[in-house]
Amino acid sequence: MNRRTFISKSAGAGLLAATGLSWLTEGTAAGAEEDSRTPYDLVAVMGGEPGAMYARGIEGLGGMEAFVKPGQTVVVKPNIGWDRTPEMGANTNPELVASIVADCLRAGASEVFVFDHSCDNWVKSYASSGIEAAAKEAGATVVSAASQTSYRQVTFPGKVMTSALVHEKVIDCDVFIDVPVIKHHDGAQVSLAMKNLMGIVWDRGFLHRNDLQQCIADIVTYRKPDLTVIDGYRVMQKNGPKGVTRADAALKKTLILSRDIVAADAAAAKIFGVEPADIPHIRIAAEMGLGKIELDKLNIQRINLKA
Repeated sequence: MNRRTFISKSAGAGLLAATGLSWLTEGTAAGAEEDSRTPYDLVAVMGGEPGAMYARGIEGLGGMEAFVKPGQTVVVKPNIGWDRTPEMGANTNPELVASIVADCLRAGASEVFVFDHSCDNWVKSYASSGIEAAAKEAGATVVSAASQTSYRQVTFPGKVMTSALVHEKVIDCDVFIDVPVIKHHDGAQVSLAMKNLMGIVWDRGFLHRNDLQQCIADIVTYRKPDLTVIDGYRVMQKNGPKGVTRADAALKKTLILSRDIVAADAAAAKIFGVEPADIPHIRIAAEMGLGKIELDKLNIQRINLKA
């Protein structure tokens, strides 16, 4: 058995952690940045709290002002799918969501909307995740995605999925920011940024009934996020997407930021402990020309906040 096969088949949390963190720390000393060239295609941060990692990471992409202009409306789309507390790692970290919302408003956004089409009861999921309270305190307008009346039909050039009811806030907003969490998924293998876009459509069941991996890539053809920020603070490594106990998640303290959703997912796959090309929807999206999967061809800024 070769090393790649061994890594892909091993279920050990320690091995997954070592694999992901080794990619993040390649050639990067504590507090150092890998490459001084700008603009960066992707920024990878490790070793800090969610807000601190985001503050350092967004600098490498030119600051939020590079994405949000005064008067624009913004959608920040975290994963709020489950009635789980932050320690479980099933939803996006609430501190990260609040940091992004506040930054959008500082950049001049007229309004920032936060929502997800939750799988569990949306009221409970919004509350248990801590995201509703954190986002509202930061100045966001938190809206429900539980009513079909909030969705409108759109078409897009997918291969299997070519139309869907999409949430009106995503259709109407000026800036779309995708903020998923890295976690195991029993159907898609991993749940990352592209998978998080299932939360903007009404009929999630269509994807599960009709080639899930292809449909995940197809959604991206409707609208690519302007910015993808992937939360790897706590990474659920088994029993996803909801989790069973806190032991399912490992504290990794990582964050990925990129304009390229496919590149962001490729980097997040590395943190999870798998090769990007081994995840069908990441490979398919790259083949469709929706983004770049080859991380060695990107200008990546790696930042280690550990003292």
